[in-house]
Amino acid sequence: MPILPKERDPRLITVRRGGTLTDGHHRLLADWALLCAEHVLHLFEDRQPADRRPRDAIEIGRAWIRGELRMTDAHNAAFQANAAARGMADPAKFAALAAGQAVAVAHVAAHDLGAAAYAIRAAGASVPADDAARARAEEREWQRERLPAAVRELVLDDQRRRSAICWHVFDD
Repeated sequence: MPILPKERDPRLITVRRGGTLTDGHHRLLADWALLCAEHVLHLFEDRQPADRRPRDAIEIGRAWIRGELRMTDAHNAAFQANAAARGMADPAKFAALAAGQAVAVAHVAAHDLGAAAYAIRAAGASVPADDAARARAEEREWQRERLPAAVRELVLDDQRRRSAICWHVFDD
């Protein structure tokens, strides 16, 4: 199921590509997405402690934010984190996919919700089924508490608009 909408929101397209997203806000979205992914990364690392691909993706994303790496480096790291998810149980798989989506924000800012959505799914999958809804809600709230003020309304609006294509994890 695609996480990105068919019609892109110009608020999530950088100014140089014809949208209205500033570089500063792009970096804020990337940082928040990386934080969401890192919050559940232990679910992958507990199962695969020797596989650094998701952790490396998060570190590469942070290096991109600091201007130390090119967007293409971050984009390539997304594929590596996604590959780490293959064959894993849902909590670990979703955690690795969250890292892949988070680093991909350097390429397409709208991947921020992918990182958040996969982190929410990882949290829900990591507990017994009876507790999954509560775990998803707690993870969603944790994420929202950490939204930077400058992009908060943009992200919350995007969550309302795209929750249906993000497995309804943003529905309150």
